[in-house]
Parts: sequence; C-alpha cells; structure tokens
Amino acid sequence: MWRVSWNHLRPNGDGVGNKTDPGAVALYMPDETSESFDDFKNSFAYGSRNDLSFKFLKRLDGSEAAEFLSLVLSEVGELFDGAPPDRLIDLAYQWQVNAYQPKPGEKRPFTYDDKPFTPLGQELADITLGLVTSSGHFVADEDPAPFGVENMTQGEAIERIDDFLRATPELTAIPHDTPAASLRVRHPGYDIGSVSRDPGVAFPHTLLAEAAHEGLIGGLSDEFYSFVGACAQGRIRREAPGWVERWKAARIEGLLLVPV
Repeated sequence: MWRVSWNHLRPNGDGVGNKTDPGAVALYMPDETSESFDDFKNSFAYGSRNDLSFKFLKRLDGSEAAEFLSLVLSEVGELFDGAPPDRLIDLAYQWQVNAYQPKPGEKRPFTYDDKPFTPLGQELADITLGLVTSSGHFVADEDPAPFGVENMTQGEAIERIDDFLRATPELTAIPHDTPAASLRVRHPGYDIGSVSRDPGVAFPHTLLAEAAHEGLIGGLSDEFYSFVGACAQGRIRREAPGWVERWKAARIEGLLLVPV
C-alpha cells in the first residue's frame, strides 16, 4: 500500500521530491505507521479514534464501510447546498441499526425463551409508576464509584470496558424529583454526549413528572433507578430477582424500562 503525503512536494529524479511545485504530491512507501482500511474503520470501536456513536463500523466489512463513508461525504456535500441535516442523521442511524443486525448464519446473542413483560391489568392513571434505565445515571454527590474509583471519568470508563462487561451491575437509586442539573452519567458502551446535554434522552424523569401532573399517570415512585447496561449478562439475570423484590417493597406497580 502507498501512503500519500499532501505536503506540496514534487517527486524529482530520485523519488525524494522537492518544493518547486506547490501543487504536486509526493508518494512514499509504507512504514510501520501505515494503516489499512480495516484498521481505520475498526479504530472507532475502543481504538485510537474511539467514537462510540460510530463503533458499529467494526461490524461492517470493508466494502460496506466504504459505501457508508461515501454516502456520508455525499450528504455533507448536500448540506453545503441547504439540505436538511436530518438526512445525514437518518443515514447514520439506519446504518447503525443495520450493522447490529445478525449476519446470515450468525447466532443472535442474548435471546431468551421467556419475556420480561407482564400485562398491566390497570389503567396507567391508577398506578404508581417507576423508571429503570440502563443508561448509567446517578446523582452528582452519590457517585457509585465503580471498581472503587472515585470520580471516574467517561474516558476512564471506556478504557475499562472489559472490566464493566465482566462486572455485576449496581442498581443506583435516584429520587424522582432530582433536578436535571444534579444528574450525572457515565457509561462505557455509548456516546453520552446527548444524555449529558439532555438527560431526558435516556432518563425521562421530567417527562414522567409532567405526565403525572396532568393525571396521565396515577403517581410516581419515590425513587427511579439506573445501572450501567454494559455488564455481565449472566450476573444481571441473577441480580434482577432481588431488584424486583426491592421494587415491590416500594409499592411500584409498573415500570418504564429504558434500555440504551
């Protein structure tokens, strides 16, 4: 593979180049810093270019990733001419959804014969509703300190993704009337930018409060709950029955589940 250097050099007779032509390009043979396209696309998933919004690129083969990037660049060009940005957002979203679909012959992970849903049996306006998310939210002065690390940053959490995936999830209680400014979020499995700006993206506590005020919901549990969904799936199944007993003791009659 050749590496292209856009440094205004023109190759001379010995292939080294000089600065006499500002529009020329110099070509160099690869060295240890060269990178294949597969390395490039995979680097967005906990690699040198880590971007959890685009870690799905690792699920694509080379031709698929090239097609996606070509379409993205095409849409960026359309933005210059006034195209709505929603088109670009929808493009990235749809490719993300498609990338995580099992490929032909690939075993679908984490499927179960039973389902967690039980018919409510009552009107929503007559029950006490709780909220459970896998978004990794917590109250600012009540950091759950994963692995005993106080004030772990998002970057540090991402670096320890493998530790999280082996860990027992910890259920964090959050008073339902906690101001948005007092909420914090940390999660190694997704880009927390949107939920940091607007917690309602994954922890819709203010929307539920509004619905309760309007009488659409009978009442809200005193506490809502969150945990880091990037965890050991076997362990979460063992922890869940204890969580359910905790919710029953709190007289919660229904739960809004928000996975991320």
